[in-house]
Amino acid sequence: MISVHQLSGGYSGEMILKDISFEVRKGELFGILGPNGSGKTTLLKMLSGILPLHTGRILIDGKNLKEYSAKQLARKVAVVSQHTSQFFSYTVKETVSLGRYAHQKGLLQSWSQEDEKVVKTVMRQIGVEAFQNKKLQELSGGERQRVFLAQALAQEPEILFLDEPTNHLDLSYQKELLDSLKRWTFENDLTVVSIFHDLNLAGLYCDRLLLLENGKIKINDVPNEVLKEERIKEVYHTNIQKHPHPTVPAPQMVLLPDGAKQSFPFEINETMLEIHDEFITLKSPIPLRTMSSGVIGSGTGWHRTFVNRHVSKDYNCRNHREEMATYLKGNGFDPTETIGMMTAVNLEDVVYSYVDSDDFSILVVITAGVGNAIDCSKAELHSYEVVPGTINTWIFVNGELTEEAFIQSIMIATEAKTKAMNDLKIRDKITETIATGTSTDSILIAASQKGKQLEYAGSITPLGKLISKAVYDCTTKAIQKSQMRKRG
Repeated sequence: MISVHQLSGGYSGEMILKDISFEVRKGELFGILGPNGSGKTTLLKMLSGILPLHTGRILIDGKNLKEYSAKQLARKVAVVSQHTSQFFSYTVKETVSLGRYAHQKGLLQSWSQEDEKVVKTVMRQIGVEAFQNKKLQELSGGERQRVFLAQALAQEPEILFLDEPTNHLDLSYQKELLDSLKRWTFENDLTVVSIFHDLNLAGLYCDRLLLLENGKIKINDVPNEVLKEERIKEVYHTNIQKHPHPTVPAPQMVLLPDGAKQSFPFEINETMLEIHDEFITLKSPIPLRTMSSGVIGSGTGWHRTFVNRHVSKDYNCRNHREEMATYLKGNGFDPTETIGMMTAVNLEDVVYSYVDSDDFSILVVITAGVGNAIDCSKAELHSYEVVPGTINTWIFVNGELTEEAFIQSIMIATEAKTKAMNDLKIRDKITETIATGTSTDSILIAASQKGKQLEYAGSITPLGKLISKAVYDCTTKAIQKSQMRKRG
């Protein structure tokens, strides 16, 4: 659809772009990225014919851009640029109607029913129909942006060039606009080339990205390849971190403030534990990075408060998340900052251990019972039933864990728990084989993310050794205490 060959040019003899070559396919949403001064707007102006080329050539549908007349190009290409505060005194509908100029015929440029239909349709699609009789000067920046987009779409172009289309738009309109653009590329084969400053929006919506640096192409590829952490750090000269989007396969970048690593003199230890009849809690002075399977706060996140709540063995689990959130609020805990677990184990039987290494430490807290112990290798013999968690494991780490270390911490803790049950000869009541855990075990790993970086937590690493020993010992003692209570 668009072919750019060895393009160079700029302003007043200054070469902004140097030897640029790339292609954009029909029906593609193609993003242009780069820091300020990298040549993004210059490139868009050259693609749209606004700025002359110094060297090279641009082909639109196989035809040289220079060979198009103004009206021919307007039928093929529409442009939405950054707009100033100076506008003619037109209404919204009049402004959108200007987009039909390229399709009008004859000396009198008569207005047709088709023109009227197209203008009404795009105003409705872009969401400006409600204020079509207002003057442009009466609109907000975001509303004006949508009007100019509607004007461009009224041209019924095959190609749409956009310079920061989400500028001035609030969050809902950003999503609505980009959802629409993505849909139009798919349904109507509209080709969209857009400048983005927001890397996350570009990564979320674009099929391919072109990254410029100092007027040259750094890379032209799919978003996941372009938005590599080290590459973005190098080009934008800022500290960022790459994470996958939680629900779609798209890369997302987060800024890391300079103050993020500031030291804070504290340590999670057993003195922070509070043991009550109804719950055990630990409150941290700062948010901790967490990975958990709690009823509240599951997944990954940042939390300050941790609650292990006692419930009866016949607790109704039908709406357990909603009921747990209500319970936390009623006891003065903010569910958004809390990881909450449930257990039918008597909380007096909790076992905890603080273990200190040379440059990091951990606190392990475990409540354990084996009333619903199962052998996971024979789980198909059990019926599915949601019951309150039996073995709840908390592991607090005073140190900085990598994502790999978080996952390995869960693995080594699970291995240690299973080994404890094996050595205690805890059996699955249905299969009579050695149990590996209980049907609703929960686990928490929480790290201060300050101090020594702990890259791994495998069984022979310093962190893995501390976790495996503490979890094994605490699980063993907690099960023994629970068994003694039953026998007593």
